[in-house]
Amino acid sequence: MNITIGIATRGRPAILGEVLAEIDRQTRPPQAVIICHVSEGDVTGLPPRFPGLRFITAEAGLPRQRNAIIDAAPTADAILFIDDDFLAAPDWLAVLEAVLNAHPDCVVATGTVIADGAKGPGISVEQGRAILAADTLPSDPLAVAPHFNGYGCNMAFRMAPIRQHALRFDEALPAYAWYEDIDFSRRLLPHGSILRLAGARGVHLGAKIGRQPGRRLGYSQVVNSVYLARKGSYPWSHALRSIGRHLLANAMKSLRPEPEVDRWGRLQGNLRGLWHVLTGQAHPGRIVEM
Repeated sequence: MNITIGIATRGRPAILGEVLAEIDRQTRPPQAVIICHVSEGDVTGLPPRFPGLRFITAEAGLPRQRNAIIDAAPTADAILFIDDDFLAAPDWLAVLEAVLNAHPDCVVATGTVIADGAKGPGISVEQGRAILAADTLPSDPLAVAPHFNGYGCNMAFRMAPIRQHALRFDEALPAYAWYEDIDFSRRLLPHGSILRLAGARGVHLGAKIGRQPGRRLGYSQVVNSVYLARKGSYPWSHALRSIGRHLLANAMKSLRPEPEVDRWGRLQGNLRGLWHVLTGQAHPGRIVEM
C-alpha cells in the first residue's frame, strides 16, 4: 500500500523538524512525506532527512494546503495528514496499513491522541517524547471503533473514494479553518466508515506559535458551525451545542483567562459571529476582516 504523509505548515520550522525526526522512526516507513508551506521561512533549516521527502508551496490556509498535498500525491492509496506539531508513535503507519487492509470499507481513520496540548498551555517536544515513551499500548493494537470524524492533527484518508467523487477540503474555510476536519470526514461517510484506531497513537503538542488571533477563532467557532450545518456536513444538533459550549466557556473564562488563551478576543469573535448570523452577514471568509 502506498501511504503518504502530508503536513501543512506555517511558521513552525523548529517544531516541524522534530516532527520529521519522529516520522523517521516509523517501523513502517511512508512512501512519501509532502510538506506544504507558504514561504521559505516556514521550512528554514529543514534539509531532506530521508528519501521521499518533498516540499511544495500553496497559498496560506489549511484547506488550500491540504488540497495541494492531495494534488501532489496522485498515486497514494492513503494519505495521513498530521499537524506540524504532532508526534506520531513509531507504529502509527504500521497500524494504519493493517487496519485499512482488514477493513476495506474504512475511508477515514483517526488515531488516538494520548495527550493534547491544544486543550491547555501546550506540551514541549521533550514532554511529548516522554509521554510517548511512557505510553502503554492496548492489548489489541489493531482494535477499532466507529467515530464521528477524523481529528485534524492525525487523520488518514483512503484516496480512491476521494478521487472517484472529486472531494476537496472546503477552501471557503480560510486560515486555521475551524472544523474543516469534521466537514471533510463527514462528506466521506456515505462512501464508507470512519474508524478510531486504538494502536495508532501520538501526542499533539498544541504549539501556540502561529495560532490565529482570538477574535478570528471566536468568529469561526460560531460562523463555521452554522456554515457547515447549512451545507449539510455537520448536524444542526452538534452545531448548536458547539456554539453554546464555546460561547459559555469564553464568557466564563474571560473573567480569569488562562495566560495562553485570548478569551476576551474569542468572546468578541463569538458575539460578532452571532450578530452576523442573525443579520444574514455571516461567512467563514469574513475572519480576514479582523
